[in-house]
Amino acid sequence: MQVNFYLLDETAPQNELSTVPAHFALACQLCADLYRAKQRVFVYTADQQQAEAFDELLWQFDAERFVPHNLSGEGPRYGAPVEISWQAPRQNRHVLVNLADTVPAFANRFNQIIEFVPADAQLKAQARERFKHYRQLGVTPQTVNAN
Repeated sequence: MQVNFYLLDETAPQNELSTVPAHFALACQLCADLYRAKQRVFVYTADQQQAEAFDELLWQFDAERFVPHNLSGEGPRYGAPVEISWQAPRQNRHVLVNLADTVPAFANRFNQIIEFVPADAQLKAQARERFKHYRQLGVTPQTVNAN
């Protein structure tokens, strides 16, 4: 299992998604990149409201980089290449993009996990706890500067 923590800077460049949290905007970009790399992605959120908000963000994302996606239980039988849910995935996926504040119990089902370290102090503290959790699982997470 490979775990990457993307470090976000408070002075992240402004873009068309600047009104949304920086880690959500980055998650949209990563989903687009992963889709182009033919990876099946599961985006895990804290709750239904967050899942619906992220689904809406992907619809508004760069039209040139459209990402086929759906909320769990919607869309084609085996789901779109990017599936979004606040519940455990029904299908096997390669990559987990975690937007929740805890490590999901099913994280070990994925080959690659993407986590975020937002600039906000409380969110950063939650990310540190997730980092420790992965270390306790015997995984050495990598950090990636997102800027």
